[in-house]
Amino acid sequence: MTSIIQILFLLLDILWFFIIAHVIMSWLISFQVLNLHQQLVAQIWDMLNRILEPIYRPIRKILPPMSGIDLAPLVALIGVYAIRIILANNAGAFY
Repeated sequence: MTSIIQILFLLLDILWFFIIAHVIMSWLISFQVLNLHQQLVAQIWDMLNRILEPIYRPIRKILPPMSGIDLAPLVALIGVYAIRIILANNAGAFY
């Protein structure tokens, strides 16, 4: 059972990394440091959007509009961290 919990932690860590990468990349695109006309940048951006949009969509439905500020990544990061805490605190129940 320890292996399953460790795999879940790994998946949550990967999701955490993807969200951080998506946020940083969106800032770099907004400030025109990165250009979506470059093929590699566009492919990475598309991949991150395809992975994270199913997570962001329900959060965006709940959150009110914030005049151009997208708080869905912040809520998703808090959710990932909360799931991680719940798993860590309840890991003893699986042994």
